[in-house]
Amino acid sequence: CAIRQGLVQGVPRNGLATVRIWQANVNEKIVSHVPMCEGEVQELGEFELDGVTFPAAEIKLDFIEPGAGGNGVLPTGAVLDRLVVPGLGDFDVTLLNSGNPTVFIDAAALGLRGSELQGDVNHNSELLERFEAVRSHAAVAMGLAESATYAREHRQHTPKIAFVGPPAPYTASSGKAVGHEDTDVLVRILSMGKLHHAMTGTGAVAIATAAAIPGTILSRALGGPRSSIRFGHPSGVLRVGADAREGPGGWEVMKVAMSRSARRLMEGW
Repeated sequence: CAIRQGLVQGVPRNGLATVRIWQANVNEKIVSHVPMCEGEVQELGEFELDGVTFPAAEIKLDFIEPGAGGNGVLPTGAVLDRLVVPGLGDFDVTLLNSGNPTVFIDAAALGLRGSELQGDVNHNSELLERFEAVRSHAAVAMGLAESATYAREHRQHTPKIAFVGPPAPYTASSGKAVGHEDTDVLVRILSMGKLHHAMTGTGAVAIATAAAIPGTILSRALGGPRSSIRFGHPSGVLRVGADAREGPGGWEVMKVAMSRSARRLMEGW
């Protein structure tokens, strides 16, 4: 829409237009590479994004320094924390601030596989309560809430909680068969107390970041850090990558990359 309305300068007639976006909700910058054809934004294409109904043109996104704000990429300073949840137990978790604040936990720690779909989680009130207990105590550890009770009542949106499992075959919610060899790791994320139908964009940023840093829940599941991975989610598979570096002040993320698609839904108001 910004290109069509003439808000972007230097747009080529053909090739890729560079659009710099300010993501106001998390105070971060995204650089979007939009394909152009004969002066028009190219919407049609063969790029398929699992969780999106129709194929379209591929739009490559670069999330610039997604963990630069707040308390840094690792708010506790550790790649792995031991989280004590009264009445539930102690859990190894990775507490990460990239994209959105996110808590990563091994699926097996909660009796899960990592290949679950919405129907396996969202109707299980006992399981959802366990997730919320871990999430709310993680919020305190990350400095996002003064107490677990406060996190439950006033901070349901973040941190998100994601559980991680090894590659395994499963049938995605679309009916697509995902094979063992199609993924490097399985990840599911909860948003506002329910399992997401696919993967949030900010969740994908957090996954790419965690995969690139040695010692995190994700990099342990991968057998070591990786700059590019394919992860399985309820709707299919997504490839993401990150450029993470360890500096004097700890880990920093220069960029996270992924591809999305977009099309005009309406004009007017």
